[in-house]
Amino acid sequence: MKKIAVIDGGTRPNGNTALLTEKVIDGIPVDTILLREYTILPIMDMRHTLEGFQKEDDYNSIVDRILPHDILIFSTPIYWYSMSGLMKNFIDRWSHSLRDSSYPDFKAKMATKKAYVLAVGGDNPPIKGIPMIQQFQHIFDFMGIEFGGYILGNGNKPGDILEDKNAIFAAAQLNKEFLKGVGT
Repeated sequence: MKKIAVIDGGTRPNGNTALLTEKVIDGIPVDTILLREYTILPIMDMRHTLEGFQKEDDYNSIVDRILPHDILIFSTPIYWYSMSGLMKNFIDRWSHSLRDSSYPDFKAKMATKKAYVLAVGGDNPPIKGIPMIQQFQHIFDFMGIEFGGYILGNGNKPGDILEDKNAIFAAAQLNKEFLKGVGT
């Protein structure tokens, strides 16, 4: 079975995005990385200086955790029609890894992965969440990551996602694919 990592960009424990993610990964061994438990400093673009992107935070420890995995699940609430700030900071820092001598083959290693996006928000996410999905698609395309698919769920107050029958059905289907090895 392929190794799966969940990169959780949620700020609320047991929030709607976490509930949807649990439906997808039920019964599947995964490495869940809760970005809210780490310090990831925003990127300062210093790529054209001698100092480069040197940061003293937890970012590299997260990269070290995701690199051994075959499948990456990006799980994020939809905030202001995009991914959470935690998720955006993490992905922005990939610019660091692309130039970091500690990760000389970062892009090549990332290109061996398959990615999925799970996101929950209010205000008609199946329509208004599409630009965020397109953003992830562009990110994955740039990195050479295969985009396996996405689920956009509707939920605002805690537990609302459980009422979104389409998202819950899609999560169950993706879970079955992972359990059968088809999604892997």
